[in-house]
Amino acid sequence: MTRMVNCRKLGKMAEGLEKPTWPGELGQRIFEEISIEAWQDWLGRQTILINEYKLNPRDQEHKRYLIQQMEAYLFGEGIELPEAWNEQQK
Repeated sequence: MTRMVNCRKLGKMAEGLEKPTWPGELGQRIFEEISIEAWQDWLGRQTILINEYKLNPRDQEHKRYLIQQMEAYLFGEGIELPEAWNEQQK
């Protein structure tokens, strides 16, 4: 049976994640409040950030930045993608 959540990002009921995708309290919050669709959207944006800014997720500073961006995207006002990436899409 599909688990439904009231997705904070999408602002509607949507199919929820099958299991937590992140550790700790933040992971539990994502599991309870974020849909599969919103999580997949975040993963795409995370890839853009990693590639455009040449981030290394193993670097603690880069990891903190990505976590901050993830929280802003999923629960806040969203994020701005790198200007170079936006120009490539025109």
